[in-house]
Amino acid sequence: MTAPALLPLSGRRIPPLNLGPPSFPHHRATLRLSEKFILLLILSAFITLCFGAFFFLPDSSKHKRFDLGLEDVLIPHVDSGKGAKNSGVFLIHGPDEHRHREEEERLRNKIRADHEKALEEAKEKLKKSKEEIQAEIQTEKNKVVREKKMKENKSLPPVPLANLVGISGGDPEDNNVKKKREKIKEMMKHAWDNYRAYGWGHNELRPIARKGHSTNIFGSSQMGATIVDALDTLYIMGLHDEFRDGQNWIENNLDFSVNSEVSVFEVNIRFIGGLLSAYYLSGEEIFKTKAVQLAEKLLPAFNTPTGIPWAMVNLKRILLLPDVFITGSFSSFSGVGRNWGWASAGSSILAEFGTLHMEFVHLSYLTGNLVYYNKVMHIRKLLQKMDRPNGLYPNYLNPRTGRWGQYHTSVGGLGDSFYEYLLKAWLMSDKTDHEARKIDDDAIEAIEKHLIKKSRGGLVFIGEWKNGHLEKKMGHLACFAGGMFALGADGSRKDKAGHYLELGAEIARTCHESYDRTALKLGPESFKFDGAVEAVAVRQAEKYYILRPEVIETYWYLWRFTHDPRYRQWGWEAALAIEKHCRVRGGFSGIKDVYSSTPTHDDVQQSFFLAETLKYLYLLFSNDDLLPLDHWVFNTEAHPLPVLHLANTTLSGNPAVR
Repeated sequence: MTAPALLPLSGRRIPPLNLGPPSFPHHRATLRLSEKFILLLILSAFITLCFGAFFFLPDSSKHKRFDLGLEDVLIPHVDSGKGAKNSGVFLIHGPDEHRHREEEERLRNKIRADHEKALEEAKEKLKKSKEEIQAEIQTEKNKVVREKKMKENKSLPPVPLANLVGISGGDPEDNNVKKKREKIKEMMKHAWDNYRAYGWGHNELRPIARKGHSTNIFGSSQMGATIVDALDTLYIMGLHDEFRDGQNWIENNLDFSVNSEVSVFEVNIRFIGGLLSAYYLSGEEIFKTKAVQLAEKLLPAFNTPTGIPWAMVNLKRILLLPDVFITGSFSSFSGVGRNWGWASAGSSILAEFGTLHMEFVHLSYLTGNLVYYNKVMHIRKLLQKMDRPNGLYPNYLNPRTGRWGQYHTSVGGLGDSFYEYLLKAWLMSDKTDHEARKIDDDAIEAIEKHLIKKSRGGLVFIGEWKNGHLEKKMGHLACFAGGMFALGADGSRKDKAGHYLELGAEIARTCHESYDRTALKLGPESFKFDGAVEAVAVRQAEKYYILRPEVIETYWYLWRFTHDPRYRQWGWEAALAIEKHCRVRGGFSGIKDVYSSTPTHDDVQQSFFLAETLKYLYLLFSNDDLLPLDHWVFNTEAHPLPVLHLANTTLSGNPAVR
């Protein structure tokens, strides 16, 4: 098993293996950057030394020849004689000869004056003390920072906000349902208040140790992932004081200019998705501004031969050694991307580069800048030109060669949200993106034909295609597919809406069984269907539960489309199990073995627990008028984004782009 600290630890494509705090820090990328910086420092110092020493040389004939050579290059030569020895020089004759001679002399004098001035400035700089030079460097740095801030604070084009429906309310009439909804809200308060007390500003919380926590998907940075991820949940629950606390932190502390290598996928779905959702719900411009600032930092990840983005990018815009002795300015470069070392010979991951569409289309809508839209549409077009074995998309694609990596196909980890975003691209476009719907229909038909099977015990599951055969294993991450099938039933090909709604219900039943067959009534990370073993985890490394939302997500979608009471019942069972076994004094923690009656906690409160799990539970016990599905589409981190209705323009609210 790959070492936990080398894996991205959450989200919706890779099952995390970190069952506690990381055992060792992940420093390799930082060391590479440091080494490069030191080499550049030494090289720049050497050039500066040589350049400065040159000016202290005596005025030799070589130096004079250098001056004359420089002038001869810059000034056209005027030759009055016919027998010019240099046939390659530029000659001027005729009535304008005198005027050109005067112009030549003026240019020579100007070059000499500028040259002497530069020499004097260089000599003066070299006479200064180390402290004076450092002060000048700091002044120049401050100037760069000020210019950068001015650019970041530049107001975005005004965009007419759509008529947003259902951003509050949803109060149930039934008192029993209302009490359950209030209980979920209290759980959210417990998770948030403890994060506020013990992990504020950190990415996540260790609720038993009662201190901040982070994983390598955020690099070495502390960007308050839980704050950004939880904002929209706080808002729809009516926890407005807590929402304002989060907003104030974001306004005053959230800085993306950090020397940190982060996951493009995770930062997109958690940060950009969370900030956009908070903007749409509250109308506060700071969220939109921060989302755009971060999106600009991710764009270098797309600088690959194919346009398929790297998995990781460094957010820092790094200032190099000042070359003030030469140009009086600083040089800089943006972050560089790379892929996870374990991902099939340096490949990008389907569920990562395929889960950008929703957020990037909204960025183009809000800014009028088509660069975001074009990036994700390029990915779509590239994938459609490629051969797909059995109509399925392998999980790995090399961004350098444009070829698939190993043929491993999954609707769980590594592949899941790619299929989710095909459907949701169509829904978010007010069902006008027919290309996305066709691609989705083709993919779902291939999945149903090759990956969906029924066990001997009658449980429908989604297997994984590996090395030319079907592995009869289903991950917790794949349980989202029950909701996906229900969500896409309306408008499906060949009028199969009823079929896909039933398929979604079958997946929900299987995932419920994976919960019901454990000691704690919480589902394992993955479960098998081999022989007599059905919907049960076999390996110890698959028996953990890290507060994941996918099963509850499917319950909610099926409740919305059927109002079958079993989904609220199953959701309440899960909520009680989380409350009983995962709640600790400092928040909520994952469980290392759901089959043990005496559970051991992993001491991590994941940010997605507040963003997804508790949000879906709250919506499950709310009326349908809260975030209605004909007006809102949820990204893969459960951040609701509005449907871009035609009445509000399909792509951009900026008239210049429309």
